This record gives sequence, C-alpha cells and structure tokens, in this order.
Amino acid sequence: MKLGVSTYSLFQALKSGEMDIFGAIDWIADQGGEHVEIVPLGFDLPGNLELADEIRLKAQSRGIEISNYAIGANFLTDSQEAYEQEIKRVKGEVDLAARLGVKRMRHDVASSEDRSIANFNKELERMAEACRQIADYASQYGIITSVENHGYFVQHSDRVQTLIQAVDRPNFRTTLDVGNFMCVDEDSVAAVKNNLPFASMVHVKDFYLRPSYQNPGNGWFQTLQGNHLRGAIVGHGDIDMKEVLRVIKSSGYDGFISLEFEGMEECKMGTMIGLQNIRRLWDDVG
Repeated sequence: MKLGVSTYSLFQALKSGEMDIFGAIDWIADQGGEHVEIVPLGFDLPGNLELADEIRLKAQSRGIEISNYAIGANFLTDSQEAYEQEIKRVKGEVDLAARLGVKRMRHDVASSEDRSIANFNKELERMAEACRQIADYASQYGIITSVENHGYFVQHSDRVQTLIQAVDRPNFRTTLDVGNFMCVDEDSVAAVKNNLPFASMVHVKDFYLRPSYQNPGNGWFQTLQGNHLRGAIVGHGDIDMKEVLRVIKSSGYDGFISLEFEGMEECKMGTMIGLQNIRRLWDDVG
C-alpha cells in the first residue's frame, strides 16, 4: 500500500492562495505522503503542458510519485458534435497526464437529471463508446483510465461495474472511492467488497450521515434518497473505516491509496489527522 494525498484535500488553501501546487506537494511530502494525486481545482492546469512538466519535476525532487490525474467530463451532450468535442478534449487531458508521468487517469463520464436505471441503461452504450475511445488513446502511453463512483448517475457499485464491462478494455477500471457510495445510499463496506477487484486505485474519504427526517442545516448535502451527508476527517465520520480498510488490506491490494478530505475543518489539519488515522487503522487490522 502506498499512502498519499489528493490535492483536492488542500483545495481551501489552494483556492485562498495560502499555498500553490508546489507548496502542496512540499506539504504532502513533509507529512510522509508517498504520492500525490493531481486534481486541477484551485489552480489552472488543463492545457498547460509546461506546468505539468514543472509539477512532475517538483514531485521527483521531493521523492514522491504522482499517482493519478483526475478530471471532470460529461459525455451525455446535446449533440453528436458536442459528444465528439468532449472526447477530443479528454484525449488532450490524456496527453497532459502523460506529461505528468502518471499511469492512471480518472475522468468522469456523465451527469443527468434523470438518474433512473432506465435512463442509465438507455445511455450505457453512448457512455461506453466514449470511454473505449479514450482508453484506446491512453494505451499508447501505458495509462489506465478509470471511472470514479461519482456524480449520482454512475455512482452505484453495480452501475460502475456495468460500465466497466461494457467498455471491455483492460486499461479501463475504477477509481474506487470508499465514501462516495454513501451519496447513493450504499453501505461502504459492501460496495467496496463489490468493486475492489476492478480498482485501479482507492480514495479514502469519510462522511457524517444523518437520516432524511433530521436535517442538520447548512454545510450538509443530500443523498439520492434524501439522507444528509457532510464531509468528515477520515476516522471521525460514520463509515466503518476500520472494516473498510480491513477489507482492502485482506484482499491483497497493494496499490495507491489517496486521502480525500472535504470536511469543514481547516484543510491541513483535517488532512494530517486523516493520514494519521489511516496509518493507525491499517496497522490495527493486521
């Protein structure tokens, strides 16, 4: 297992200007992170190959790997022309991922107001074809592309698996986020067991959960079925994190684990405590 941090965890500090991406890499290395996952939020990276080169060299200078490059995408467009343009844009992001030196890249696939299984089945081939084209393009660089359980429409563990099987490419897998299953009201332990065999890498994230009839107010968002979630420091929330990590460890998974912090606490503190808790729990599960 290689434990590191997504730059998304430090979004507060990046957005405010407290640190830039190079300071974020320094901070992650100083906390003992073994890798950094690049998420271009809080700084401008898409289309900037020179900055990608600088980030790659910075990580090398600190002795940590760049594990993954994660971007948004939506292939459920209003026209065929827009569909083809989105595929072309994401292929450009694959070129940038190659400049970063990564062998893993997550791109989102779709969002839709109609989140029904009927609509998912209707749009499946359109989504799968886009993912095939991008995976095939990424193969020239030896890059594994992936879909994250993210965005409600392709978030249930079975829908993620269905898409992976429809794409049918050896270099298309899933970035498995242990917390995001809660957004579609799935139990994290069960969903992790379901999708772990398909994981190219793992995100560890925690949430507080309250039932639909107990609205906690500002700072919370709703799940697909109307329950309430708020980001938590890993180990402080309502996910059975020790069991999740036990399942991952006992499976023999030895790849990248990336901490994602999106709580209301100060981001450096929240990320640091989360790292400490993952290390402690990982050791505790034997």
